[in-house]
Formats: sequence, C-alpha cells, structure tokens
Amino acid sequence: MKNYFIISLLCMLSLTMQAQKIYSKNGSISFFSKTSMENISASSNQALCVLDQSAGNLQFSVLIKSFVFKKALMQEHFNENYMESNQFPKASYKGQITDISKVNFSKDGNYSVATTGELTMHGVTQKINSPGTIVIKAGKISANADFSVLLADYKITVPKLAENNISKSIDIKINVALDQKM
Repeated sequence: MKNYFIISLLCMLSLTMQAQKIYSKNGSISFFSKTSMENISASSNQALCVLDQSAGNLQFSVLIKSFVFKKALMQEHFNENYMESNQFPKASYKGQITDISKVNFSKDGNYSVATTGELTMHGVTQKINSPGTIVIKAGKISANADFSVLLADYKITVPKLAENNISKSIDIKINVALDQKM
C-alpha cells in the first residue's frame, strides 16, 4: 500500500510538472526592412514555440522556407542568395524569461517581461536580450516581442548592387498564442 501511494504521488507530480509547459505550432514571426529604395517584409505562421511556465524557459523554431513575401522573386532571392535555406533550413531561439515570477498565469493581464537567450540563424548563434509581453485573457496565453538584428552579425551578406535596397538591420516581430499543453 505504501509503494502504491508513493508511485501515485510521483505520477501526479510528473503530470503537474508537465502541465506547466505550453506550446504552439503556428506562431507568427515577421520581419521588416526599410530603405529609401524599397521596403521588404515577410511572415511565417509556422513557428513552433514552447514555454515552461514555472522556469521561464522559452524555445522557438521556424523553417526559413516558410516565410512568405508579397513578391515571389524576393522570396526566391531570400532563400537562395541571403539565407541559403537549403544549407541553413531553420532559425531557432533558446532562452529564458528572466523575470517569469512577475507573470501570474491564472490572472488576466499584460505582463512585461525580459528575455535573454541565443538566436541561431544562417549557421551563426548570437546572444540577444529582448523585452516581451505575455498577455493572459480569459485563461488564454499569448506572447509577443519586437527586436532588431544586424545582418552582419549572422554573416548574411548583401551584394553591392543590392546594398541600398536592403537595410543592414532587420526588425523582427513575434506573436504566438500558446494554446496547447504538454
């Protein structure tokens, strides 16, 4: 009887710990580049995101080829010439919400948070820090963040002919509804 109780307790603890991880398979990541010659934007609604509510651990992953552009030629150049998506098929982020204790997941509200982690893109990993927001409304959890990256930091080169058409800094926006429990 004692062993049955201990096994039951361990199973309940395991389920409780697992229930604190939430995820989405259709997070939105978009980017924007503004220059005097041309604005470039693209988005993907296929980002995978996992958040451990108790520890604040956060992971994102997106296939580079999932980004859609308004112009097919831009999308082709993005994949073949800049991101080399056959060689570097995905971008990922692994980090942590450093102040996760500020978030009350059982209470509606907008919670400003800070994240720190590593963004891997084009075969290069860089440490980044970014503010974000966790929104809880009617028990539903979403997260968003806006930050910028420099192309040179990720060894993404722009040919001389196109250097006035593409900004050296790219603005990235992330929006995700964390609607699945693990």
